[in-house]
Amino acid sequence: RHAVCIFYLVLRALDTIEDDMTISLDIKIPMLHEFHSYLYQPEWKYMESKEKDRQVLEDFPTISSEFRNLSKVYQDVISDICYKMGIGMAEFLEKKVDSQHEWDKYCHYVAGLVGIGLSHLFSASELEDPVVGQDTELANSMGLFLQKTNIIRDYLEDQLEGREFWPREVWSRYAKKLSDLAKPENIDMAVQCLNELITNALHHVPDVITYLSRLKNQSVFNFCAIPQVMAIATLAACYNNKQVFRGVVKIRKGQAVTLVMDATNIQAVRAIMYQYVEEVEMGVSLFFFQKIPSTDPSSNKTQQIIASIRAMSLPNGPMASRHHYSPIYLSCAMLLAALSWQYLSTMSKAAEEYIQTGEN
Repeated sequence: RHAVCIFYLVLRALDTIEDDMTISLDIKIPMLHEFHSYLYQPEWKYMESKEKDRQVLEDFPTISSEFRNLSKVYQDVISDICYKMGIGMAEFLEKKVDSQHEWDKYCHYVAGLVGIGLSHLFSASELEDPVVGQDTELANSMGLFLQKTNIIRDYLEDQLEGREFWPREVWSRYAKKLSDLAKPENIDMAVQCLNELITNALHHVPDVITYLSRLKNQSVFNFCAIPQVMAIATLAACYNNKQVFRGVVKIRKGQAVTLVMDATNIQAVRAIMYQYVEEVEMGVSLFFFQKIPSTDPSSNKTQQIIASIRAMSLPNGPMASRHHYSPIYLSCAMLLAALSWQYLSTMSKAAEEYIQTGEN
């Protein structure tokens, strides 16, 4: 627990340096390159940041002191990840994400390395088997899936902040400039671009399922599984959704609570993954229909990865916490829910406002 906590605070400090646009590159790049060495400098701190999380830089001596109190095996993991992440962050300060390969590379630097570092910590603690830390490809996928989900969801916010993380190789097929995707007249092309990136992100889900299936410790499992099921739910909400280019798409609070409570074992996580790829394919409605547009350029790839995830998500034997029902039962249940919704909505304006507030 202490090692993971310090790992988080150290990376938050590193990320704060990267995010601070008031630091000139001639200062920022050497700081990112040398950041891992600051862990062993008791007095090092940075007082010039304007970022909201600047406290972690201003009070860095407290963090580094606790870091040096950790076991050497933990220190080595954290220091190594900081070194690699700092180098990667500096690299992408001076160039944009062009190809899908570079998108994977950027996400590896800022998130995949986090998954790899955490996996090393889990194995070093002996709470998990050595293979968890040794299989860096699966650990990297854990980070890439979360990072790509955030990048996809945060399109508009990043545009407003002057940041661009969508790969040019993809969006250039749909618009002359990335910002053009937010224009109403380009919404159809924008959604096709969105769907292609979501399809790209979904290719990490099989690795996610395999990684989680290896975990034995309940606390470690919960820690790893909850962000992943939140991500798949977010992608399902974003898929083919014009709202990504108009505002923020978020899962409902009640939905989030349900995911936290349910994602406690691998059988439940498989069922959750199944549920949300079904939503990508079929949508959520009274009648099950093909949500994936046949005219979408990436529709075949989307269908293929959904089939792969579905195959992995239905192991032999009963599923814990969640169950998969056939479309006919789900259709009936959703029809009943819709009729009840309509009835309640006409009963009281206050109830309607309450429901709308809950959705927001």
